[in-house]
Amino acid sequence: PDIFRIKEIIMKRKACFFLILVLCLMPALLLKSYALDAAPDFSLNDLNNGSVSLSQFKGKGPVILFFWTTWCPFCRDQLDLLKDKYSRLKQDGIEVMVIDVGERKAKVESFVKGRNFPFSVLLDQSTGVAKNYKVYGVPTYIFIDKSGNIILKENKFPDYKTVFGIQSSSKDGQ
Repeated sequence: PDIFRIKEIIMKRKACFFLILVLCLMPALLLKSYALDAAPDFSLNDLNNGSVSLSQFKGKGPVILFFWTTWCPFCRDQLDLLKDKYSRLKQDGIEVMVIDVGERKAKVESFVKGRNFPFSVLLDQSTGVAKNYKVYGVPTYIFIDKSGNIILKENKFPDYKTVFGIQSSSKDGQ
């Protein structure tokens, strides 16, 4: 009788492990499923009250949307990474749109002050843009091709040269 109880426990543990594995992989599967959807247009204000829309860049080159918040430690790391890569991205003809999600302008201004970001920070205070792009957590990158199609959605910065098909002899796209 004890051997049957042990087998039952092992089977339950295997089932739990499988369920946890599926739940852990689900976000990755969902992120990849939006490839080649048309990117919804939007217009947001930056910290200087200037209006910026995605349609301004359609047909000009690829665009990276980066959704973040001030309270997210992973977002801070990715902002520093974007800051370091920004000049190279611009040289490669890639526009970067950094979008804070759901926070007050004053809070974002305080966070940004003194960080010398080379990019504009846009405010999605109503979270409408994030919802349209099905952003379920931060940080989230959305890569949009020159034609305005979503080609990748990730939580960390990938090798952008591979994503956009940019030829390079070095590994500076990572």
